[in-house]
Amino acid sequence: MDKSSVIQYFGSKQDLFREAVHWQIPHDELTTSDPGHTVENRLRGMLDTWAADPDGPMAVLLRTSMTSDEAAELLRRHVTAQVTDHIAATIDAPDARLRAALFSAMMMGLAAQRYLLHMPDLAEADVEDIVRITTPLLRSLVAPEA
Repeated sequence: MDKSSVIQYFGSKQDLFREAVHWQIPHDELTTSDPGHTVENRLRGMLDTWAADPDGPMAVLLRTSMTSDEAAELLRRHVTAQVTDHIAATIDAPDARLRAALFSAMMMGLAAQRYLLHMPDLAEADVEDIVRITTPLLRSLVAPEA
């Protein structure tokens, strides 16, 4: 695509980048009345999405954020809006925002180590084992009393 087309359709290269790395989490589809099931849905959804498209918008944004302040800020805003804000609103416990941020960090760390860094133990692990071990940890953040 030439520069004039980028400007015509997107306004700037930065606007094109923002559009290309945008993603939405289907919160309504993932959320149930059972916090454990909701956590498992979110975990499986994230794992399935990254497995299906390891070079998807989140992967591109995460990689780019390591060398671009603009991309890092975009990632911070997007994760805060798409994950932290939404998860924090569902937590009925002290430190809801911190708990939601930790939830997000664990999910992002898992995705980065499995799909970007290809850390052997995570990259080779069966999804069912990851879900079985990780779900209780994540659930303890979002529903500590349950």
